[in-house]
Amino acid sequence: MARIRSLPPELVNQIAAGEVIERPASVVKELVENSLDAGARRIEIDIEQGGARLIRVRDDGGGIDAHDLPLAIASHATSKIASFDDLERVGTLGFRGEALPSIASVSRFALTSRARGADAAWRIEVDGGHARPPMPAQHPVGTAIEVRDLFYNLPARRKFLRAERTEFGHIEDLVKSIALARTATEFRLGHNGKAVRILKAVDSDAERARRVADVIGEEFLGQCLLIDHSGAGLRLHGWVGLPTASRAQADQQYFHVNGRLVRDRLVAHAVRQAYADVRVHGRHPAFVLFLELDPALVDVNVHPAKHEVRFREGRLVHDFLYRSLDDALSGARAGAAPADTPTAAAHAAASMGAAAWREQRQAGLGLGVREPLADYAALLGTAASLQVPPRHCDGEAADVPPLGFALAQLHGIYVLAENAHGLVLVDMHAAHERITYERLKQAQDGDGIRSQLLLVPMTLAVSEREAAVVEEQAQRFVELGFDLVRSGPQSISVRRIPVVLDGADVGRLVRDVIADLAVHGQTRRVEESTNELLATMACHGSVRANRRLTLPEMNALLREMEATERSGQCNHGRPTWVQLPIPELDRLFLRGR
Repeated sequence: MARIRSLPPELVNQIAAGEVIERPASVVKELVENSLDAGARRIEIDIEQGGARLIRVRDDGGGIDAHDLPLAIASHATSKIASFDDLERVGTLGFRGEALPSIASVSRFALTSRARGADAAWRIEVDGGHARPPMPAQHPVGTAIEVRDLFYNLPARRKFLRAERTEFGHIEDLVKSIALARTATEFRLGHNGKAVRILKAVDSDAERARRVADVIGEEFLGQCLLIDHSGAGLRLHGWVGLPTASRAQADQQYFHVNGRLVRDRLVAHAVRQAYADVRVHGRHPAFVLFLELDPALVDVNVHPAKHEVRFREGRLVHDFLYRSLDDALSGARAGAAPADTPTAAAHAAASMGAAAWREQRQAGLGLGVREPLADYAALLGTAASLQVPPRHCDGEAADVPPLGFALAQLHGIYVLAENAHGLVLVDMHAAHERITYERLKQAQDGDGIRSQLLLVPMTLAVSEREAAVVEEQAQRFVELGFDLVRSGPQSISVRRIPVVLDGADVGRLVRDVIADLAVHGQTRRVEESTNELLATMACHGSVRANRRLTLPEMNALLREMEATERSGQCNHGRPTWVQLPIPELDRLFLRGR
């Protein structure tokens, strides 16, 4: 066998590059993060041939002192931490001192920098890990780094690079994600000598929303909710897409922890649970979210490329994320406009004048809709305590309910209504299904989880770790309606189960609950299984297609939708209503042209 020996620094850096530098976008990430850590307010990124030929990043940050240039390209040399205590409270994006030497070891590398207050700039060049002495150069305050011929000395790595367009697409996506979190910095991205994206620095809430629209698209901004929740030393803010804005791919999910873009299983699990009641199967929610917490409560030193983090209070963070998102989504009732987004009525009023807009609204059909309260009870199966609406849809828009008043029923399926913005179409079965479902959940929550004793206890084979979880979480299982005891090193006995789940696959459910408690410290499996049953009951108990409703019954449905949580979507995630604003109707008939 060969003797153990120390590896040369160049090889060490190339090994590190294999972990840190996956593709050109990885280089851009490390360089841009260094610029942000240096306090840059303007960052220019120039790319040639998808980054394979050239990556140049220039900034106006604080710069690097001439004497520190050799250290900047040395392994594990950094200005960002100096002790273990610093590592426990990392507040910068970079901190290991690995990126620059790793990049320099697999490229033709040049760093030019001028520190603030210095008389001149200095430049250091590295070719495949071999550095030349620093030399004077011309450069304003800040730093410019050029990375040429990436992986030129590692042909095996270079041949795995994808097409130029693909590699640049990864770079553009990266820049967009960073720009969402760093709105006070201007970003300029160019490819092969052409400007591709310019994102000006912004500082107001309206301008931040505009940057989100520039990065993700106007469509997202028009179908999202503004969220800002704080508690237990945590703050979650940003934009969360409505369920109707879900996508076939998870390509519009941006989650930042203290300004760092991360992909985390705990976060993904909390988001998935928050959307569970309103998401179409196989679709993915869209969001731009920022979590802020004490740096000491999150470990960012768990992944070579710093894509993942570990929360020291994982259960607390998970519950906070779930509750914050669930509250925001549950408050999105039918008829409510997305937060801080202009409505069609506002656009129309602005374009034609408020007086003309009110005059047009007063010229509506004037349909009488003063329903007796008994009609509400007839449709919804409960005593109604809703306020009697006005006689017709006129006057100020504030006097008109969000979903307006019913006009007619179409093909026994859709309810047509007039509101302040135009025409509303409602899928009556989907809407009533959601109303019934939410009522069933409230009734279940009020009664609590009742359990029943099994005539013959069920024995399940589990692992030793799973059996230990049953012992450790005994009280939690009681709260969920189960009575579980450890009957052997690798077996448990099920004595009680929730009444509502009688007939379900108890063995599978118990194993899923144990797995959740082992990984996340909490579980919603019982709630989800119960909700599936309640959803089925709601579906069968709701008004069916082709049932003719009276105008009072239609208006009863509209009022209940406005008062019910998550009423914008049915139990399966499909929309329950759509708005056709007057300007859109005008376009259909070429009015005003």
